[in-house]
Amino acid sequence: MRSFYVYILTNRQYGTLYVGMTGNLARRTWEHKSKSVPGFTKTHGLDRLVCYEIFDDVESAAHREKQIKRWNRAWKIQLIEKMNPDWTDLYFGLNR
Repeated sequence: MRSFYVYILTNRQYGTLYVGMTGNLARRTWEHKSKSVPGFTKTHGLDRLVCYEIFDDVESAAHREKQIKRWNRAWKIQLIEKMNPDWTDLYFGLNR
């Protein structure tokens, strides 16, 4: 069964936040880390995976991504701190 992920990246604790969605979290995070894809995350140096949620279908993941993107910054920070209070880079704990 395939999984889909909604994730949040940052450059540092309480730094700039980016919300994205992918079908392969390890690969996509690596793309952000290696700066191989031009765009917002490369420009702002966002490569620290601080939060993610797993979904069984792409529709649910896309809905959640849009929901979180509409949230204010404080709500996003609460979501991060619920899962990852120390804002550690979760990429290194992913099964790759």
